[in-house]
Amino acid sequence: MTTAPAITRMIALSDVKAALGRIRDSIYLSPCARSETFSRLTGNSIFLKLDNQQRTGAFKERGALNKLLTLSNDERARGVIAASAGNHAQGVAYHAGRHGIRAQICMPLTTPLTKVSATRGYGADVILHGANYDEAYEEALQRSRRDHLTLVHAFDDDAVIAGQGTLGLEILQQQPEIEVIVAPIGGGGLIGGIACAVKETNPKVEIFGVQPARLPSMKVAIAEGHPVTLSPAATIADGIAVRRAGDRTLPLIQKYVDDIVTVDEEEIANAILLLLEREKTLAEGAGAAAIAALLNHKLQLAGRKVAVLICGGNIDVTLLSRIIERGLVKDGRLVRLRVHLPDYPGALHKLTGILAQHRANIVETSYDRAYYGVNLGDTAIDITMETRGPDHIAELLSALGAAGYAHERVL
Repeated sequence: MTTAPAITRMIALSDVKAALGRIRDSIYLSPCARSETFSRLTGNSIFLKLDNQQRTGAFKERGALNKLLTLSNDERARGVIAASAGNHAQGVAYHAGRHGIRAQICMPLTTPLTKVSATRGYGADVILHGANYDEAYEEALQRSRRDHLTLVHAFDDDAVIAGQGTLGLEILQQQPEIEVIVAPIGGGGLIGGIACAVKETNPKVEIFGVQPARLPSMKVAIAEGHPVTLSPAATIADGIAVRRAGDRTLPLIQKYVDDIVTVDEEEIANAILLLLEREKTLAEGAGAAAIAALLNHKLQLAGRKVAVLICGGNIDVTLLSRIIERGLVKDGRLVRLRVHLPDYPGALHKLTGILAQHRANIVETSYDRAYYGVNLGDTAIDITMETRGPDHIAELLSALGAAGYAHERVL
């Protein structure tokens, strides 16, 4: 059994205030405005802290910049190295470039191309290594020792934690009456810094963390009393897909965080879609995890003033397209029907006439004469249509049945 080393000192409110003083002029003061949509859906007064609007698309540059600004001249001259699934990488690369510091970034082989390209675009040397964050981190650790580079840890570093904690101070400045803050958890740097800053300023504010159900590393660490390395697992919340909680972040969360809950993949995906459609804001899986918990009532809150972190927006466009399509199917706004009909001229015209009469918009068709139990002389056609919702789908199915068509819904 692995036991976490004793932590002699945790970060303090003074560390977070000092970090804010260092980075204030270089970090965008992201909005923290009330969302009418999510307030209505959750029964609380919801304020979205949109740190997905940072220059690199995520909050990570706060901690990265604070760490870089605390380096000695010798450390700056030798350069830095980091391991990241993407957002920390971009934060380090961008601000290292701005300050003339050479940066190497180790990223997992599975990192979305958009994050790899962005990191290289900021001037960093990208090394793709390993199947997940943990393997990329081991490579970065070896390189840092071999080449005498300063390792900028994604979460388990006091300067990084303090930098992330500046979000908490901003929320209190923007919304002084806030009662609850909900934030995602990967390794714990974000919520650890925020919780310290907020609880030491106003102990009455409750702090809740959210993790993907597939990798609840911090929740397990709290239960066991020490960090535990979980088995690898894939999640669309790749930015918080951390298998082992941080040694320096765990004590902060034990002291300051009120509870941790988990959300599943479909809940995260639905939150991404709702943020995009209702709030016109783009969030990645990790960035949408906190609001997913509230939408699915994982926290017993009602009538509270709640700040929710939307902390990253660097999502792969192919994943986003799949999320949108699945969401439309789930909402009944996109449906695929398989209809059996005679294979003769005019048969399709008659079928589409019925669909047009009921105002369904056909977006894709596919014929098959050999499979799905089709009789000789007949054909099966899969028709994908845009619809207005479940009631509209029921109307279409009823109309097809009344016209004598054998049909089924394709799921």
